[in-house]
Amino acid sequence: MIKSMTGYGSAKGTVEGLNISVELKSVNNRYLDASVRMPRSFLFAEDAVKAAVQKHISRGKVDVFVSVDTASAGDMTVKVNEALLKGYLDALRSIAAEYSLPDDVTATAVSRFPDVLCVEKKDLDADAITAGVVEIAERALCDFEAMRLREGAKLRDDVLSRLGTIDALVRTVEEAAPQTVAEYRARLEAKMAEVLGTAGIDENRILAEAAIFADHIAVDEETVRLRSHMSQLRTMIDGSSPTGRKIDFLIQEFNREANTIGSKCQSSQIAHTVVDLKSEIEKIREQIQNIE
Repeated sequence: MIKSMTGYGSAKGTVEGLNISVELKSVNNRYLDASVRMPRSFLFAEDAVKAAVQKHISRGKVDVFVSVDTASAGDMTVKVNEALLKGYLDALRSIAAEYSLPDDVTATAVSRFPDVLCVEKKDLDADAITAGVVEIAERALCDFEAMRLREGAKLRDDVLSRLGTIDALVRTVEEAAPQTVAEYRARLEAKMAEVLGTAGIDENRILAEAAIFADHIAVDEETVRLRSHMSQLRTMIDGSSPTGRKIDFLIQEFNREANTIGSKCQSSQIAHTVVDLKSEIEKIREQIQNIE
């Protein structure tokens, strides 16, 4: 089943007390261009997230946003600078004794002295956090894949519909080509009768001219190749592997055959049909730009 290159996915989870959210979105691009944006202190997980993206996506410009909420993590601890506190207390007692002052030191009072209390951040378990972020990213990617598959199904239906139209137009060209030869022969006979008058018309000459004309405007090879390309395209869009680039090359072959038919056609009916044919091929080409 084909996938669209455009999509969006998200997931949330808790890792090591951290609330983590992963969002990703993608747009069309010729190759895979994945960028991961996350807080600087968690950049150790960037490569692992990018690797997870590359397992799921082969083409497109993908932006991954990783946000980390540390409010409920409890990753900050308050510690007492024991040596400094002892120094403060010794100094206060010395002052109280020296100057006959009351020794009314309280915990609240000493906690306000500079650097008695210090706040430290717990060390992060990089491996555990990386594994957790990747697991959340995988869930976001599953959500992302589901959306791309839905969009891909719509693209597939549209392409198949246009292939049906192209098939009908090719049939019109095939049916009109013999009629064009017959009309040419009729015009040739009328012209020769007008020029030669009663001298008579050489039937062999008429047949030879008609045969040369028929060979010149024959589009059998082009229509056969077009049908082969259509069959190949149907197989590609029902395949399981990414085929966007291959289909892009195949559509170029569609255009080549249509252009050749247009250059060979000798009737306004076929010319109009070729214009419609090229229009449908161009619409498929535009849709293919969205396929991975």
